[in-house]
Amino acid sequence: MRRKKSRFLTFCFSMIPGAGEMYMGFMKMGVSLMGLFIAICTLAIMLNIGPIMFAALVVWFYGAFHANNLAGMPDETFAQTEDRFLFDAGSAKSPSGAFVKAYQKIIAIILIFLGVCLTWRGVFAMLYPYIPGEVVRIVNQISYYVPQLAVGIGIIVLGILMIKGKKKELEIEYGQAEEDETKADETKESEQEKETRSIGMEMKQNEGNE
Repeated sequence: MRRKKSRFLTFCFSMIPGAGEMYMGFMKMGVSLMGLFIAICTLAIMLNIGPIMFAALVVWFYGAFHANNLAGMPDETFAQTEDRFLFDAGSAKSPSGAFVKAYQKIIAIILIFLGVCLTWRGVFAMLYPYIPGEVVRIVNQISYYVPQLAVGIGIIVLGILMIKGKKKELEIEYGQAEEDETKADETKESEQEKETRSIGMEMKQNEGNE
C-alpha cells in the first residue's frame, strides 16, 4: 500500500519535473514528466530554437503542481491512485494514445525531421576539416536557420489542422443537435396525433352510446 511521505521533501523534489512523483512512489508518472522535460530541452538545444524552452517551462510548472496536488490528496484517495504513464501512446483508449493515433503522420514527419537533422550534423562534423571556409559559413547558416524555419512552418500547419479539426467537430455537434431537435419535434407531433385520434375515438364512442 502506497503511503504519503514528507511534504517538505516532496515540495523540494517537485522542483525537478518528475522527481516529486518518483519520491512518492509514482515511478511511471515521474519518468513520463522527466523524460518529456529532458526531450524538450534537448530538442531546443539541438535545433538552436530558444522559444521551444517555453514548452519545457510549462512541463516544469505542471510537474511541480502535479506532485504537490498528489501530496495534498486524502490518504484513501492517495492510496488508490494508479501509477501509470501520463503519455501512454500504446493505449488507444488513453488521451495520449488517441492523440498519437490522430496525429500519427505528423509525429512520424517530426521524427524523420529530427533524424535528418542529427544525420546532417554528424556528416557535416566529419567532413568539416575538408570543407573550404566559405562553404562552411554557408552550411552553418543553413544548419542554423532551416530547422527554425521548418519548425515555424510545422507549428503553423499544426495550428491550421487543429482549427479545421475543431471546426469539423463543431459542425458534427451542430448537426447532431439539429437531428435531435428534429426527432424531438417528430415525437411531439406523433404524440399530438395520437392524442387527437384518442379524443376523436372517445367522441365517436360517446355519440354511439347516445
